[in-house]
Amino acid sequence: MARMRYQQALAKALRDEMTRDEKVFIIGEDVRASLRGVSRGLVADFGRQRVIDTPISEQAFTGFAMGAALAGHRPVVEYQIPSLLFTAFEPIVNQAQKFRLMTGGQATVPVTYIVPGSGARLGLAAQHSDHPYALFAQAGVKTVVPATAADAYGLLIGAIREDDPVVFFAPAAVLGTREEVPDELDAIPLGSGRVHRAGDDVTIVAIGHLVRDALVVAADLAEEGISAEVWDPRSILPFDWEGLRASVEKTGRLVVFDDTNRTCGLAAEVLATAAEEFPLVVAPKRVTRADAPIPFAVELELALLPNREQLVTAVRAVLTKEALR
Repeated sequence: MARMRYQQALAKALRDEMTRDEKVFIIGEDVRASLRGVSRGLVADFGRQRVIDTPISEQAFTGFAMGAALAGHRPVVEYQIPSLLFTAFEPIVNQAQKFRLMTGGQATVPVTYIVPGSGARLGLAAQHSDHPYALFAQAGVKTVVPATAADAYGLLIGAIREDDPVVFFAPAAVLGTREEVPDELDAIPLGSGRVHRAGDDVTIVAIGHLVRDALVVAADLAEEGISAEVWDPRSILPFDWEGLRASVEKTGRLVVFDDTNRTCGLAAEVLATAAEEFPLVVAPKRVTRADAPIPFAVELELALLPNREQLVTAVRAVLTKEALR
């Protein structure tokens, strides 16, 4: 076992795949300088033809990557902030994601779009604080949000090897965190969830950086005799519904902890599916970001983001006697 930062795990995964497969290259703004640390040292080892700096035109280099993928390469496109994905939404959603269908499977577009810094980091204001993973999943694009360094490594490897485009969200709140990771790391298939903490009384579905908060809450609740299971989907699309079903069948109760907007967010989809298909003993609850852009003032920002206190309240609500009526 070794301690590794989340950012280091991303960098190691990219380096390992570029070493294994010469068709893999990285493209984006300032990737040679590696502002986020994901591509650090790669230009010296792999050259300027495989580590490509671009002008500030997300739509242009996103389209370029799609063409390269159609020609047999496996591009990794790095964006500096998540809102830049909005300018590239058309080539990702309306072109790359639909090419396999439109060609009857004759063409594939194996592009990985990586956002190292998605989600709010206090004080960065509205245009730097979006976390739009639900938006891409709703549009049918494969989407992952790893919570840990080991999962970041495995899911980035898995994403690069996919024959379809994959959007990879790396939450800002965990980029600098360290954890013990196994010496032997491997690809993680998309669509496989993970139990971070087993429990019997309630299932907490937590996504991305909120997994860490959910684990703290679960540990605190355990001191009161409440056994909370923390379940992480890791992959938003495809989603591991059978894995979640197994957890909910055990606990009968569900709370979703999700840093996307409440309206049409991932939590809404999980609650709807659970209500339709899972054996819940009480109505599920969700704790989400508010339906508003993130303000610049930190006090207002904190008021809009999901937090541990809200999660505790939601868990207690599904465990009360009144909830069983």
